[in-house]
Amino acid sequence: MANLKSALKRVRTNNTKHELNRSFKSEMRSQIKRVESLVNANDVENAQKELNVAIKKIDKSIQKGIIHRNNGNRQKARIAKKVQAIAN
Repeated sequence: MANLKSALKRVRTNNTKHELNRSFKSEMRSQIKRVESLVNANDVENAQKELNVAIKKIDKSIQKGIIHRNNGNRQKARIAKKVQAIAN
């Protein structure tokens, strides 16, 4: 365990950020799963609406540095491809 005052504060700050990042990442993953479940149900209209929300969440997590840019772009491409497949 840290002994210095600044090190103790850094531990607290890291834990706070970790919790925020974890919850944001969880929301993003849940949104992606929501889109995939709508794709499996062949619900084109709702899948496209939820796709837009999922893309926003992924972009926001890239912007905040929670996930890497390439990872986010890959996830967006995969779910967009699935939605496009049922739309045609």
